Amino acid sequence: MFNTIGKAVRTERLINRNTGKMVIVPMDHGASVGPIDGLIDMSRAVNLVAEGGANAVLGHIGLPRYGHRRSGKDVGLILHLSASTMLSPKPNKKVLVNTVENALKMGADGVSIHINIGDDDEADMLRDFGKIAVECTYWGMPLLAMMYPRGQKITDERDVEFVKLAARVGAELGADFVKTNYTGDPESFAKVVEGCPAPILIAGGSKASEKEMFKSIEGAMQAGAKGLSIGRNVFQHENPSLFVKAACAIVHENKSAEEALEILREG
Repeated sequence: MFNTIGKAVRTERLINRNTGKMVIVPMDHGASVGPIDGLIDMSRAVNLVAEGGANAVLGHIGLPRYGHRRSGKDVGLILHLSASTMLSPKPNKKVLVNTVENALKMGADGVSIHINIGDDDEADMLRDFGKIAVECTYWGMPLLAMMYPRGQKITDERDVEFVKLAARVGAELGADFVKTNYTGDPESFAKVVEGCPAPILIAGGSKASEKEMFKSIEGAMQAGAKGLSIGRNVFQHENPSLFVKAACAIVHENKSAEEALEILREG
């Protein structure tokens, strides 16, 4: 009973309670690609997106340890449990680097894990996923699964058939939220949402123009997504706070991409 209550309470810290939707800014990139622009000073990065209205930030142990906030707006914390680096001979193979119990001790409101469906090491990653999902149930910890179709059989990582499978695996193995690729239009992404009983968030991917990013967010929300988990397009923006504010307007206020762009222009 208490673990169920605990998960509900922690989930409330990660979502907008009025809309039931989420705007998450992942900042786990330092472990995979190093100290890139926008994440040199983690405390500043967290402050900026929190001021813009982000519901949560996501990162490794180093985020609360070196980027902990002592002032400003509150923001939820999701600790990432898996990692690899760009220098690895197998950069798509994610291994566990943290535990659910330790995340609780560090004050996390949720945890996340990254799985590449179709990779040569998919089996190992799925085994880890199952282990973490069981631990999250035991401890009452919300679990976000980053589910990406990546591997030799994947011809297009945004193909609706591949994305549908990746998202469904996330729900089947126990994720409370599933993050995956946007397929490019509301019609095809609606099929992904329909096939995944867990709430879906869209990934941001590589840097895109403001218009492209807002159109993707708008389309995903029209298709039934419950929010977004976008990193580089946020913390590498010239005004991260304003970008988050505009993105939140689409997610939480049903504004259009054009209205979000207007928020940027007025800012």
